[in-house]
Amino acid sequence: MKIAFVGKGGSGKTTLSSLFIRHLAASRVPVVAIDADINQHLGPALGLAEDDAAALPALGAHLPEIKEYLRGANPRIASAETMIKTTPPGHGSRLLRLVEDNPVYAACARTVHLDRGHRDDGDTESAGNTGGDTARLMVTGPFNESDLGVACYHSKVGAVELCLNHLVDGRDEYLVVDMTAGSDSFASGMFTRFDMTFLVAEPTRKGVAVYRQYKEYARDFGVDLAVVGNKVRDADDLAFLRAEVGDDLLVTVGHSDWVRAMEKGRPPRFARLEEDNRRALRTLHERADATYERRDWARYTQQMVHFHLKNAESWGNAKTGADLAAQVDPDFVLGEREREQHEQLPRPAAAASAQPA
Repeated sequence: MKIAFVGKGGSGKTTLSSLFIRHLAASRVPVVAIDADINQHLGPALGLAEDDAAALPALGAHLPEIKEYLRGANPRIASAETMIKTTPPGHGSRLLRLVEDNPVYAACARTVHLDRGHRDDGDTESAGNTGGDTARLMVTGPFNESDLGVACYHSKVGAVELCLNHLVDGRDEYLVVDMTAGSDSFASGMFTRFDMTFLVAEPTRKGVAVYRQYKEYARDFGVDLAVVGNKVRDADDLAFLRAEVGDDLLVTVGHSDWVRAMEKGRPPRFARLEEDNRRALRTLHERADATYERRDWARYTQQMVHFHLKNAESWGNAKTGADLAAQVDPDFVLGEREREQHEQLPRPAAAASAQPA
């Protein structure tokens, strides 16, 4: 299942996505997390020290290798250099699974132990605890001085979009992406890559403005959207959100002492998260699971092709010097059957297993 968390800056989407990741891991659900926000905060929200989070390998830095791996033996792609972020898979392409080991994960994913170094009852440090709850974490990487004036945010997430296009995931495994703030993700087709999009909104006019943009943009693409009301303090806040977003309001979240302790770098065991907030996370999980029955792999593939052709015409052909429309395999539909065939094909061994962080 592919899940996106979106919202305006400061809405709490990174906090909510990190809590959902912790909930999935605590439920023993395999989960891969991707920080696709321009501000890289997901690692610390999952318990990494700032220095460890900053040292995570960036997907963008490994884009050439990712392209070469995903290209595989697809005869429609002349070279990895002609692949752009929207290039769809075809016969011969290598596909990704969430629960496998492959060179992409070996280079870019790190295993995070989510209950390591927790505090018990707020006073006793449990040093060396590794717990059983883990997630694989990948990051786009932050902007640096060399990017200023020559690169945009979307160049950073090209590797994420390529991986999403080549991913065949199952029901009881999750990819959770912390997206960029606001409506920037609509500059490409990545917003259509998810089974479920949770939009985190505060009970303010600015808080629901991004919801209106998302709702309008997503209307023609069948994007499954639900609103998570955050920082809801009282009945007036709740009434405001209900009036503004209607039936799209799925659940609300209020103040959390657990989150405050986590933000100070001293999180208790995740099992000590307030029951109201644990119930909210279970609701998100149930809603995401329910989308599986509505999956339409043919439409998913058609949307990939639609945005690839738009990007090819607007800038891709000129940049690569190739006719990128020729990369589209008209007989290929991504889906469960393709995954089964993919599993029977030999794959190169991963350079190394995902390393713990």
